[in-house]
Amino acid sequence: MKIFNAEKIKELDKLTIEKQQITSLDLMERAALQAFLWLVNHFQDKKTVYHIFCGDGNNGGDGLVIARLLKQNYFDVHVYIVPFNENFSTDFNSNLGRLKECNLEYEVISEATEFPNIGENHIIIDAIFGIGLTRELAGWIQKLIQKINYHQSFKVSIDVPSGLFLDKKTTIAIHSDVVLTFQFPKLAFYLPDNENFIAEIVLLPIDLDVKSIESIPSTYYYTDLNKIKKRYKPISKFSHKGTQGHALLIGGCFGKIGAMVLASQAALRSGCGLATVFVPKCGYEIMQTATPEAMVITDENYHKITNIEFNFQPKAIGIGMGIGQDDETTQAFHHFLKNNSIPLVIDADALNILSENQNWLSLVPKNSILTPHPKELERLIGSWNDDFDKIEKVKTFAKTYHLVVLIKGAYTLIIDEKNVYVNSSGNQALATGGSGDVLSGMITSFRAQGYLAVDAALLGVYFHGRTADIAMNDMGYEGFIASDIIKYLGKVFLELKS
Repeated sequence: MKIFNAEKIKELDKLTIEKQQITSLDLMERAALQAFLWLVNHFQDKKTVYHIFCGDGNNGGDGLVIARLLKQNYFDVHVYIVPFNENFSTDFNSNLGRLKECNLEYEVISEATEFPNIGENHIIIDAIFGIGLTRELAGWIQKLIQKINYHQSFKVSIDVPSGLFLDKKTTIAIHSDVVLTFQFPKLAFYLPDNENFIAEIVLLPIDLDVKSIESIPSTYYYTDLNKIKKRYKPISKFSHKGTQGHALLIGGCFGKIGAMVLASQAALRSGCGLATVFVPKCGYEIMQTATPEAMVITDENYHKITNIEFNFQPKAIGIGMGIGQDDETTQAFHHFLKNNSIPLVIDADALNILSENQNWLSLVPKNSILTPHPKELERLIGSWNDDFDKIEKVKTFAKTYHLVVLIKGAYTLIIDEKNVYVNSSGNQALATGGSGDVLSGMITSFRAQGYLAVDAALLGVYFHGRTADIAMNDMGYEGFIASDIIKYLGKVFLELKS
């Protein structure tokens, strides 16, 4: 699913109006109807009291339509106009007139001190600002938003939380319990800086013109189940272990062989035909016992990796999980990079070694995949001002070195030389030790099976997150550990085929 900026969303609205031969008022009515239906489905008690704050633009117009529909269905509705422009939008004025026709009164709020009396069990509908916000809020509106945020009522924002910028850092906005957004996800919804503004996101279809959506380009995408199904390649019934790809996983040091156990099991559970691990000698018995399906090669050193040598040609290599940063290991990694041309999945301390030796980045094969957590990413690309700046720096980094780079988080971003993909799966259960080792094993497996680098990353990240979503039916966030990701992988594959 494409993610569009505000300018392109407005263009799509305009094209839809032209091609479907409707008015902008009709489109506003359509959007507001979807929001109204969601509200009455989730708050079915006719005694529910709604307080709707409407700005004087088209987002406020949506709020006025919602108010009218609620009133016509015998709900208790209170409307507050929050004027921030000298002239109201045309569609807002039209719907203000319709509000009067159904005998629904409204109040005008021009100072934060005029905040109304709202019961704690009432519902606040935020329709003050929409996607078109480009300037900082006036002081009194900031205070009004603060009063709304302090209130204990359930808060529903229409399209975006008021005050949220779609393309730059936000300092103050409504803290929404639910955002009812129209047709498309917005990039800003999925960035860590905006965590406090959005608890839940609901996408509401408003039937924008399909051909126009297809024709307008975007470099940002939201990766959901349908997108993953299109990239997933079912295994042929004539497949065998030799055709399913051979993954090599390099890592581990004394005390951290568990990382390789998790990575190897995840690789095998993700579908590769063969998996070989390269570990220091201390890991031999552990690997043979914990993952009997994997083959094991050991370094000559007992405690750490000092010389990476193997006598076969793997389809993909994952390196760095539990490997440590010992001087001899660092030099072994450097020697390996100079002599290797096979696509890599680089994780953990291998990333930290690269960040300390940035001139080695040119040795990394094109279309390799880097999987840093936030601190590892900062060591690689330097600090950033905000999430938008971070994304731009990663895009430049990926393009410079011809790589696919993950920005791990609640919504992991996958960035290649051209596009940014927002992953839709996962939850806070994944914040557990070893989770990253599992992910690296999975991505290496998909790469070994012949997937393009970006597809291997997309599938790995989605599957990884989806296991945690499915597991929540059986356990809480706290009870979930990294090996549970491996345990639930089969259920994700079954879900894909259903």
